[in-house]
Amino acid sequence: MNFLFFKQLHHRPAWLSIAFFFLLATLLAPSSQALAVPIFKDSAKRTISSKKQTVTLSNHSAIPVLGKYRNISQHKKNIGSKQVASKKTGNIRKKISAKSAIIIDAQNGRTLFSRSPDLPRQPASTIKVLTGAIALKSLSANDQVPVSNKAARQPRSKIYLDQRKQYKADDLINAVLMASANDASVALAEKIAGSEKSFAKMMTLRAELWGAKNTVCKTASGLTAKGQTSTARDLAAIFRHAMQDKEFSHRMGKTKTLTTDGNMLRSHNKALWQVEGTEGGKTGYTNAARQTYVGKFKRGNDEIIVAIMGSETMWSDIKHLVEYGFERKIALNKQSQQLLAKVDSDSLSR
Repeated sequence: MNFLFFKQLHHRPAWLSIAFFFLLATLLAPSSQALAVPIFKDSAKRTISSKKQTVTLSNHSAIPVLGKYRNISQHKKNIGSKQVASKKTGNIRKKISAKSAIIIDAQNGRTLFSRSPDLPRQPASTIKVLTGAIALKSLSANDQVPVSNKAARQPRSKIYLDQRKQYKADDLINAVLMASANDASVALAEKIAGSEKSFAKMMTLRAELWGAKNTVCKTASGLTAKGQTSTARDLAAIFRHAMQDKEFSHRMGKTKTLTTDGNMLRSHNKALWQVEGTEGGKTGYTNAARQTYVGKFKRGNDEIIVAIMGSETMWSDIKHLVEYGFERKIALNKQSQQLLAKVDSDSLSR
């Protein structure tokens, strides 16, 4: 069809023009058999079934696909995290002292809030998350771990290991993750890799595999070392992956436990009894790093990871960030529902 055709059509009766355009619209309409377009974007492995209308992620959870049999790409831009404005964003920045901080959605890794999240800093004992996670995969609970002179001489925090004894790996892993024991960290590192230096390379590799590209480990304990660095974003990514291991998350959720020798280990993570929904976390402190923390929190179906570095008021920062993080999740959930309602409304009006 060309311009002349439309010019001629213009001089035909009105009913004929209307009939023509109705026919044209019918021919150009998309087939009802088109594949559904999921509104979820995730780097995880997925399979799409147009019959059942589900997206199956690598963790075997099934998520309903929104926008059944219709393209809603025109609405996607409406759900970006930057679009969810909050009057409290400015307030939260004033309330926390952390030099670097981030809140991510624990389920999909989406950033809910950040302050200089890629600023490299000393991680302090938060890096023990890697030490404990690697040890759990490398050793059996009853494996005997010797104590070298180097391990025994580590500064506090420590559980004062005796060089004349050997200890169960299970007890030392708890000491690392709960009591933040430096001596236990080095003993495990030497047992697994032969030396702390070699183990630190394993830690760096594990961090990279978990998406933490700016983390370099030099010690198993997190004690200040030249060249050792991480970021709030990396700590959040590391902890998100580590908590997917049931054995790791179970230990991180304990407030206290007994060793084989009957000694009590108490968690340094006060958030477990001070902040609603705490599932686990790791504290850290050195003069160079100041206060550091990474933890996971769950309320209802919402899960978030909070990481901070360079704080002077750690527990206050954590409380403020956790509350803000869940407020953001509620806002995002609400906007998702509004988006779905709009898609349904647009579909019915067509």
